[in-house]
Amino acid sequence: MKRVTYFADKNYKVGEVDPNLFGSFIEHLGRAVYTGIYEPDHPLADEDGFRKDVMELVKELNVPIVRYPGGNFLSGYDWTDGIGPIDKRPTRLDLAWRTTEPNEVGIDEFMKWANKSNIEPMLAVNLGTGTPKEAGNLVEYCNHPGNTYWSDLRIKNGHKDPHNVKVWCLGNEMDGPWQIGQLSAEDYGKKAREAAKIMKWVDPTIKLVACGSSSAEMPTFPEWDRVVLEHLYEHVDYISCHRYYENLGNVNDFLGSFADMDNFIKTIASTADYVQAKNRSKKKMYISFDEWNVWYQKKVELKDWEIAPPILEDNYSLLDALVFGGLMCTLLQHVDRVKMASLAQLVNVIAPIFTQKGGPAFKQTIFYPFFQVSNYGRGEVLNTLVDAPTMETNKHGEIPLVQSSTTYNPEDNTLSIFALNCSEDDDLLLDAQFRSFGSVKIIDHLVMDGPDLYATNNFDSPDNIKPKKYDISSEAGEQLEIKLPKMSWNMIRLQCETKL
Repeated sequence: MKRVTYFADKNYKVGEVDPNLFGSFIEHLGRAVYTGIYEPDHPLADEDGFRKDVMELVKELNVPIVRYPGGNFLSGYDWTDGIGPIDKRPTRLDLAWRTTEPNEVGIDEFMKWANKSNIEPMLAVNLGTGTPKEAGNLVEYCNHPGNTYWSDLRIKNGHKDPHNVKVWCLGNEMDGPWQIGQLSAEDYGKKAREAAKIMKWVDPTIKLVACGSSSAEMPTFPEWDRVVLEHLYEHVDYISCHRYYENLGNVNDFLGSFADMDNFIKTIASTADYVQAKNRSKKKMYISFDEWNVWYQKKVELKDWEIAPPILEDNYSLLDALVFGGLMCTLLQHVDRVKMASLAQLVNVIAPIFTQKGGPAFKQTIFYPFFQVSNYGRGEVLNTLVDAPTMETNKHGEIPLVQSSTTYNPEDNTLSIFALNCSEDDDLLLDAQFRSFGSVKIIDHLVMDGPDLYATNNFDSPDNIKPKKYDISSEAGEQLEIKLPKMSWNMIRLQCETKL
């Protein structure tokens, strides 16, 4: 059996995990909102029309923050269409996805859902067809206590207390030709700067996210990010990035997606650091990776102008879950710069939770690695030293057979190892050394693997693919041997016997 040397030391840390690393995304797209989080006629709907079964699954994932209302939808959206009495709201064409938007759910309804789901909102302002002044109006509506036009309108609409939204995105993918109101980096930088000034004048306590490149494959990347940050560096707190992955026929390339994400993050961070140096700034720019996932970008033929059609409804396989786990490890490895991330999306649309209209909901395969890292990957990320065999890929070159990350949680004195074994042929033996932690003991080892990499979960077999307990040794020590089955995702939890 091939061996992997794995060394973790309490003195070598990447940084603290910001809980917002485990955020997600709800867009007015497909069935994410309507028959996703909101379905008034469903047997499990609450008094506000929200599906309680979906809320419980969201709480299980321990999602702390959710981006809303888009996405591409954002750049044609007038937020005032979604406030006030529902029966008086206009029905609009959504040009981004060629659907019809009934506006039954708007800012106030989303805030109700967020509060019930224990979620902080990350709202986005329209900088496509929208204006900086309208962005400021939305902040006033949400955050100002009262005695102004927009705050009094919120109170009139039944929300006496401010929503107190603290994180705001300045538009969405404004570099893309598919975006309503696409702008050059220069024009976006100027427009976003004016919006940022107005928004922070309304509420100086808010945090702002600048719109970064929508993909590493954009011809303007990373020049877009440089120009935008030169306009916005002292006005914003984060630069956003988006990246999706799919299986294009080469399993090794797909498994190695984590290497691409790693390079993408490093490029954005170095671009931000260049602007910091050029501006002679003392401020460090952080990254909001506010769209990421496995996404099969296949064309689906639908009728135009439907309400909540089934768009982008990928059914994820075991292989997808393995790749997804590797991507989560990469996010953990960069917690010193990536402070927020939004899994795109949360329900039905390329999502870990899938619902049936009027029926049940089930957990997709990617639900499980997200659940594990979100719940057990809190605390400090250790700068783990790994010496592993490698494999060659066409797209990423040589990559290690093991992609992993280790966290230490001082609250319960536990270590969590998250590990992807990319080998199609070999189990790997992790020679794990934890000398600075004293004696440690394995308390849990959960594995996702199986003979069929393309097996999925569905309404008939909702538990077809899920983590299973692996045989663990009862021995304790400063050095442990941990078996990683071939083509598997692993979570190993260790109890440290001595409190550090």
